[in-house]
Formats: sequence, structure tokens, C-alpha cells
Amino acid sequence: MLKNDIQWPPHRRFKSRTDWEPAGFFSECLCNSTQFDLMLGFFSSSAISVLSDGFASFLYGGGRMRLVINDILTEQDKNAIAIGKDTADIPFFDVTDLERLKSTLSERDTHFFNCLAWLIRNNRLEIKIVTPKHSVGISHTKSGAFSDGVNVVAFDGSCNFSRTALVDNIESLTVSCDWDGSIELAKIENLKEDFETIFQEKSENVLYLNVNDVKTRLIASFEDKPLSDLLDDEYRILQKDLTKNSLPNTVVNALVKAKNRVEFAIANLKKQKEEKISEPSATIEPKFPYEMGPREYQIDAFESWKANKQKGLFAMATGTGKTITSLNCLLEIYQRLGYYKAMILVPTITLVEQWEEECEKFKFDNIIKVCSKMRNWKSSVANIRMLEMSGANDKLSYIIIATYASFVRSNIFLELSKFPKQKLLFIADEAHNMGSGQMINRLDEIPYLRRIGLSATPERQFDDSGNRRLMDFFGCTDNYTFEYSMADAIKNGALCRYYYYPHIVKLTDGELEQYVEISTKIAKIIGYKDAESKEILERLFLKRKRIIHKAENKKAVFEKIIQSRMQEKGNLKYTLVYVPEGNKPDNNEADIFDKTDEIETDEDTLHLIDEYTRIVRDVNSRIVVRQFTSNSKDREPMLKDFADGKIDVLTSMKCLDEGVDVPRSELAIFCSSTGNPRQFIQRRGRVLRTHKDKHMAVIHDLVVVPDNCFSDDSFELEKNLVSTELKRVRDFALLSENLFDTDNELRDVLNHYNLSIFN
Repeated sequence: MLKNDIQWPPHRRFKSRTDWEPAGFFSECLCNSTQFDLMLGFFSSSAISVLSDGFASFLYGGGRMRLVINDILTEQDKNAIAIGKDTADIPFFDVTDLERLKSTLSERDTHFFNCLAWLIRNNRLEIKIVTPKHSVGISHTKSGAFSDGVNVVAFDGSCNFSRTALVDNIESLTVSCDWDGSIELAKIENLKEDFETIFQEKSENVLYLNVNDVKTRLIASFEDKPLSDLLDDEYRILQKDLTKNSLPNTVVNALVKAKNRVEFAIANLKKQKEEKISEPSATIEPKFPYEMGPREYQIDAFESWKANKQKGLFAMATGTGKTITSLNCLLEIYQRLGYYKAMILVPTITLVEQWEEECEKFKFDNIIKVCSKMRNWKSSVANIRMLEMSGANDKLSYIIIATYASFVRSNIFLELSKFPKQKLLFIADEAHNMGSGQMINRLDEIPYLRRIGLSATPERQFDDSGNRRLMDFFGCTDNYTFEYSMADAIKNGALCRYYYYPHIVKLTDGELEQYVEISTKIAKIIGYKDAESKEILERLFLKRKRIIHKAENKKAVFEKIIQSRMQEKGNLKYTLVYVPEGNKPDNNEADIFDKTDEIETDEDTLHLIDEYTRIVRDVNSRIVVRQFTSNSKDREPMLKDFADGKIDVLTSMKCLDEGVDVPRSELAIFCSSTGNPRQFIQRRGRVLRTHKDKHMAVIHDLVVVPDNCFSDDSFELEKNLVSTELKRVRDFALLSENLFDTDNELRDVLNHYNLSIFN
């Protein structure tokens, strides 16, 4: 990593014949970065051969490069860059009216261009060729930026960039590191802005050469060397350099560091080959994790997916084994073809860990995790890419599990999009997350042809465009590829049966007064279509929703429920409590997992979860209750202790919404009034998962209904609100064992608003 694995001069200045050699700066940064943007006024082999010290190590680490150069190239340079292309459509530069630079390529120069051609063959080098407009351009620019995906280091100046100058002359350059504060960060952003302006072809100071008009024949070719050979070449070149007595000690020290890096890469590749190629017999054979084999509906899902050209969107009720169903498809591929390759996307870090556990149950190995808490995945991904490109093992198997937030980042997306597109299975868990934000913009760029989308609720509310894009991406026309409803799951024993008890909660006098006041304002402007009125309405609806979510009387009803349970059972084991969500109640349009792989908790919600946790503790001091939030550092052990009965009650919010597995839960109390179908469907599924020691589940639901004190103008508005609240109740009740108990509990409310839970 740039920040931690390189020793930086406190003054950030590198100068020849000092402890801080410019040549050392470039070799160190190449060995510790994954992205290199470089802008040069004059391009020739002699100008940038200094990059030979560490260039192969840069490739090994998964490096990508973007290069902006003037339109002056030697013929050798043209040939070297062009060798990465294998058709006549090479975007090349037949520049006239300029004196061609002549040079003879040394072993070092040849190595550099072999590496450059390797980058092009593997789609990891982008080049822009420009020419100055009105004598204004980038004629003498020498600037660039290194990035490791976390930090950025930039340089800018007139330092002579050739290796001869850096080693033999007294040259210097000053660098900026993004961890040095706002001023240095501003310098970096300014350099990046300049680079992007030119690279994105938005600069008015240069002309961009038309790639269709400036082609030249491929006169010579460089070897198509595998990465392992490039590393060997680099090691040999560094060894030769170190035998030269004329080099200053400071340069020798820099070269030794580069050589050590190459040695490490060579040894690691050798180990990888031994483990993955030379000893395939030691691999444990993947198999279905349960003796009974896949359920009938899971087999049906595979057959439907296969019949749909190995694409599909599986709409399966929460708790019915979506993970196992998709991994069974991967297992079927393995059993037919002898390999498994998968890219699995999930919303949260917790789900990364959970999917890894499920993969291990199938005896799948070589699993790489990519998320904000993993720092060492890049070399593992690079190793697999190298093995794929070498073609040494046509049965190479691996699984990459990434969060959506990591996957959409430009540098990571590029790295994870270069695996065999016809062989790899792309699995999207909670696939509704792909229908908006940054993810939907990536759909057309995802190359993998085998695809499975998983969700209990694939349909996105109020988003026809997003729904259509999702259906198209997963190869669906009008229907899901496979569908397994909650009713079917309960009927067939895939989910357990349950009792459902709604509890009417009234607003306090103060809450009701606020509620009526807000409703009156809403009624006055609800028909207005202008932008300002819509914005005001949105704020009013959110403000009113907060009153419902945080209704004070919920606490008394909640306390009564758990007291009754204690009297009946003598304990509260296996209880899930969904507390109100404070200042950020459920938002039907909220799509956050393209930006973060953890669920944030606002202070008001933390206060509420503390209150509800305290109510549980006050009922009986013997009850063991824990908060399951985004701030919980021990969530996996906590879930295990809950399953083992060491923790009686988990109080939570949205952290259990996206696929977290808690099959041992028997009692769920919903204190948060969610009108979001996805949330209440997922939450119900949490408690309906089957377990050998669980025969029936119980759900208590706190339903807030304001008193009947509204004007005629507000009546229809309130009826719509109550109807939304009762949609959840209706869906819960219709599949429960005690449907008519719900009808009796809500009879007065239903009669007043002329509603029914049966339609």
C-alpha cells in the first residue's frame, strides 16, 4: 500500500544522490499501486524506460495504466504499443511533419515495451494521443498519479524523466500525498482534474488524433510473454544493474527493494501454480451439503435457469434457501464441466461472511472476499487472472464474493470484469439493489453471460424503468425465471407456520395534534404539481411518518407483549425485536448499497434502540438481550450465541433486512411501522426459517392508527394512509394460522374506513 508500505521523506522531495532517489520513488510506487495515470509531453522509449524498475511487479499487482502523450513516437514505440492489438483496426498514429525520434532498444527498453504490450493485450492500458492547438498543449508536461484504491500520490514538474537523467544527473521532484492534509489533497485534485479534462477529450487546448485516420502498419512485434516471464526478465535486469560499480548507493538501495518485490512475486506465482495446478488431486470434491440433496423446487429452479440460456431472476420467499439454490446451479456446472467460477455480489459485509460459509458447506474453495474491510484481495485476484491468462489449468476454480459498494468503484469494477465471460457465473444476491444508483449504470458493462439474480422482492416500488432493466439483464421477458412464493413455501414445509397478532397503537394527545396539523397542510397542497410543492409535500410526509414510527405508546404495548410471553413461557429465548428507525424511517426509494456495505445508524435510532432494550431488561433481570446494529463489532458471534440460546433477545433495525440468516428465531415483535413491502416481507421471512427444534413461529405487529378526528377534506388522505399500514397486516394475516383473530382485532378500524383485510 502506498501509505504504509513505502518510507516517505518528511519533506516529500526526491533528489538524485540523496537518500531519496527519484528512481526509487517510481519503482516503489509501481510496486505498491494498482492504477497509474501518466501525462508526458514527449514520448519515447528513452523517456520512460525508468519504469522498467518495477513495471512487471505493477502488472503482477493488478495494475492498470492511462497514458496521455504528444504525437511524437519512434517507429519502435509504435510497434511495441501496437503489438497488443491483433486486428487491422488498431488506433494508431502515422504522424507527419515531425522529425521521427530514433533509438535502439536496449534489453531494458525491450522489457518495458513487452510489459506495455502485455497491458494492452489484457485491456489494462488506455492511451490518448494529442497534438497542441495553436502551439499550446502538453509539450513539456511530466505529471502523474499513483493509486492503490485507497490512497493517491501525485507528482508534477520538469524533472527529466529518462532513467539516465534520474540516475546520472542531479534531478529532483516533489510529490503530494493525499493523507497530508487539505492543501496537498487540493493539489492532487487539481492535477487529476487536468488529466481527466484531457483524457476525457474535453480540453480546448489540444487536438485529438482521429484514430481511424492515423493508422500505421505493424512493422515489428514484441514477444507475447506470460507474466511469469516478464517477472523473470525484470529480475535479471535488476541483477545486472546491481553489478554495476558506478551506481550510487542510494540508487542501489532502491534497486534492491525493487528486486525483493520481484522475488516475492515470482515465489508467490510458483506457490500458486504448485497449489492450484500441480496438486489437483488434493482438492476436496464439491458436493451438495445435505444428504437428502436439493429440494424439488431447487431442482426446478436449475432446470428453468438452464432452459433460459443460463440466465434468470429467482423470486423466492425469504427463508426458502435462495443461496443454496444458486450454489446448486454452480455445483451443476462443476459436475458437468469440472470447474466452478463465480462472482457473487451482496449488499453487506455480514452477507459476504455468510455466503463464504455457505460456499464452504459445498466444499467450494479458493474464495476471495472483496469489501471495505478486506485489504489483501488484490494480489489474490491478480494471481487468478494470471492463471486464467496462462491457460495452464483449464479446470481452474474460484469464487469471488464482493459487496455492491466495492464492485461499482471504477478501479475495482475494471479488475473484476476481466474473467472469462462465458465460463463465470454471476450471482446477484438481493438483486433488487442492481436496479438503481451506480449499479444500474454498470449493467451494460458487466460481461458475464451466466447470470442469476436472487430476491424475495425483485420488483422495485414505483420504478418501472429499473424493473425493466433488471428483467432484461437477467434474461426475463414478462415473468421471473423461477418463482417460489411464501404460500408455497409454508404449504410445502420449506418455511414454518405462524400465528400473527396485530396490536392497535394510538397516538398520544400531543402526537395526534401534530399529526392532524401536518395532515391538514398536506390536504391543502397535495394536488399541486410544481417542484416547490412536491418538495414541501415530501418533507411533510416524512415528518408525519416519523410520528407514526416513533409513537410513544408503542413502548407500553411492547412491554405488555413481552410480559405476557414471559408469563406464558418463562423466558424470551429466540426473540427478534425490530425497533422504530428514528429520524430515518423506511424509504421506499432508498438504495444505499452501491455506496456503502454497512448500514448506518443515526443517533436518534440509537436512543430508541437503547429504550427498547432497557424495557426488555426491566421485565426480568435474567433476560439476556443484545443490540444488533451496524455498530456491533461482534455480529457473527452474537448471531451464534442467539442460535445457541445464550442470548435471549436481539433488538435490531435494518441490519436484519438484507438476507442475514437467523433460523432459530421463534418470536418476532415489529415495533417499526414499515410501509415498505420489501422490509416487511424480509422481516417475516427471518422468523419463518425452519429449524429442527422449531415447530411454530409467532409474530406481534404494532399497528399505529390515528383516532378518527379528521375533517372531510382529510378523510380520503387518511384512508389511504391506513390502507397502506393495513397492507402489511393483510399480507401477514392471510397466511397465518389465525386469520380471523386479525379481522376481529381490526374490526372497528376496518368498518370506519370501509376497508377489508380480505381484498
